[in-house]
Amino acid sequence: MQKTYELMVLLHPDLEIDVEAPIAKVEGLIEATGGRVIKRDNWGKKRLAYRIKRQDFAIYVYFEVQLDPEKVRQLENQILITEEVLRHLLVVHEENAPRKDSKKAAEKKSDEEKPDADRAEDRTEGEKTEVVMAEEGTK
Repeated sequence: MQKTYELMVLLHPDLEIDVEAPIAKVEGLIEATGGRVIKRDNWGKKRLAYRIKRQDFAIYVYFEVQLDPEKVRQLENQILITEEVLRHLLVVHEENAPRKDSKKAAEKKSDEEKPDADRAEDRTEGEKTEVVMAEEGTK
């Protein structure tokens, strides 16, 4: 069963003149490992946050790839030895998948939307006293 992955590749900035050749090389590596490129997006040449292999700029290329999970390590090993690639990141593409902390975030957001009077019900007796004293001091 193939999974969908996101692959971000940073290419050497000197390849800007003929960027299609290294992109085709990366696509060839993906297809050689039994994968399939779903989407490709060339973001162009951008400044790096820090130097990588004595370079201040890189060409960012994003791929959406379908690949067998057993072949991920093989693909990453091939990308690592490719001279044109400065860095890469391969992660599982989770479209509309709920995150583990999304329930906590939703509870926190709904709690923030409550007015102070409604939130008073959720407080302990000591906290209620502090809130009342604070409200009286502001009037």
